This record gives sequence, C-alpha cells and structure tokens, in this order.
Amino acid sequence: MQAKLVIGISSSALFDLKESDQIFRESGLSAYSEYQRANEDVPLNHGVAFPLARKLLYLNRALNQKDRVEVILLSRNTADTGLRVFKSIEHHKLPIVRAAFTGGASPFRYMSPFRCQLFLSTNSSDVKEALDNGMAAASILPGPEKISSSETLHFAFDGDAVLFSDEAERVFQEKGLEAFTMSEREAADEPLTGGPFKPFLAELQRLQTELSENVSPIRTALVTARSAPTHERVVKTLRAWNIRIDESLFLGGMDKTEFLKAYGADVFFDDQARHCESASNVVPAGHVPHGVVNE
Repeated sequence: MQAKLVIGISSSALFDLKESDQIFRESGLSAYSEYQRANEDVPLNHGVAFPLARKLLYLNRALNQKDRVEVILLSRNTADTGLRVFKSIEHHKLPIVRAAFTGGASPFRYMSPFRCQLFLSTNSSDVKEALDNGMAAASILPGPEKISSSETLHFAFDGDAVLFSDEAERVFQEKGLEAFTMSEREAADEPLTGGPFKPFLAELQRLQTELSENVSPIRTALVTARSAPTHERVVKTLRAWNIRIDESLFLGGMDKTEFLKAYGADVFFDDQARHCESASNVVPAGHVPHGVVNE
C-alpha cells in the first residue's frame, strides 16, 4: 500500500489567533463568534506552524504526487466560527481540504479516523491527551522570524521519550548518569521500545525510500544528549527497526541549539521543555510532554 503522510494541525497553530483568543477569554463565546463572523473576509496571519505546513504540502510537488502528504485542520472552533479559518487557508493558497470542527471539544479523537501520524497544536492539554492515547503530538512554540529557505524538509528528533520509550531516561532520572551508562552498556544489544514518534519516523522513512538519497526532499536527524558508550544501544535499536536516520548527533549533554541551527531544522521535537525553549530561538520547536520528566 502506498504510504501517505498525514499531519493534523490546530487552527491556532496554523494561524495567529491571539487577538481572537483574547476576545474569547475576556468577553465570552458570543463575542468571539460575532467577531469571527464580522472579520471572516479578513485573512488571518501566519501562525507558528504555518511555515512547516506549507513546506509539508510542497512535498507533493517534490514527490510528483497530488496528495501523498496531507495536512488536516483539527480545530476547537465550530464550522461557523471556523469559516474564517478556511477562507484564510484559501487566501494563502494552502491545499487543505479536510477538517474537523469540534465546537470546544478535544479534537485528538479524530486523528485515528483521519489516519493522522502527528498532531501539532498550541493547546498543551490537547497534545497531552493525544500522547496519552498513543499518538504522536507536540505543542508548537513561537519560533524565529526567519526560517530555513531550503526546499528540503529537515526533521530533528530527541531520542529518549520521543523516538524511544523513556525506559532509559527513567534510570538516568532515578539513579544518575553512572547507573544510566552502566545500564545502557549492559543492554546494548536489546532494542529500546518505541516512543510516541516512532510511527511518524517510520512513515517519513517510507516516503524517503521512494526517492534516491541524493534527491530526497526529506532529511531526518537524531539530536540527543547521549554520547559514547550509550550511543550503541540507539544505533542497534534503529537497525532492529530497519529505520535509517540521515544524521545522528550524540552531544554528551551539550546544548542542542547551535547544532539544530547548523542542521537547519524545520522542526525539532523534544520531551524537555527547557530544550525546546532554547531551540525555539533559532528553529521551530515542538514540546512532547511525554515520559518521566513530564510527570
């Protein structure tokens, strides 16, 4: 079966809804609805995930496929208040045609019927709910004004609690670095369990395998605080999964920010909020509130 990459994005991540949200919080739903109707022909400005969404959709041209990659709107708006969002999508010439407007309810439950592999939102509770139900999701942070102009889409992932489970991270948090290193050396031949982003990475790999490595419009990178000798288990885990990562950075606890900038990440996913906040100064970042450090 042909692979299809499907990303769900909330309206508040796709467009700048800060003004609308302020009206909702200060004056209530009726005032918000009235405001959106009165301004439904006024296009919304780009939100934090807009550049990523546009670049994702561009992949269809690079792959010479009409709908190989799809972005679906998953919104807490009603269809009535969401009309402005769809008109803004049309104004910005984004080929987004499917949506779920949930009228204030959590939208994550429509990820599975839409076959979404990833949900991006600015609503942390929606993201947490999706992760708790075994789906890849991240809270997108406000990022830099200038982003990568490369037509290649660069994904960057932290390892533990993102691509992998948090089993090793729990040892580190509970017993310290020495115990973590010893544990990982002893378990070097035992593949780690997959984390919430393993299926998404696997789907990216399926797309990559259709094109030669020299012309692929997608690149992936593992950017982890691990270093030798704990890198071995990671390498053997990816080998066991039959998943290839284009670039692997084992930083031994160094700050990730400048490395992500050098890589040109279009988005970086990490389970630790402080890493995401630091990275978001130079690249778009998504916090994955999963695993022991978020308990």
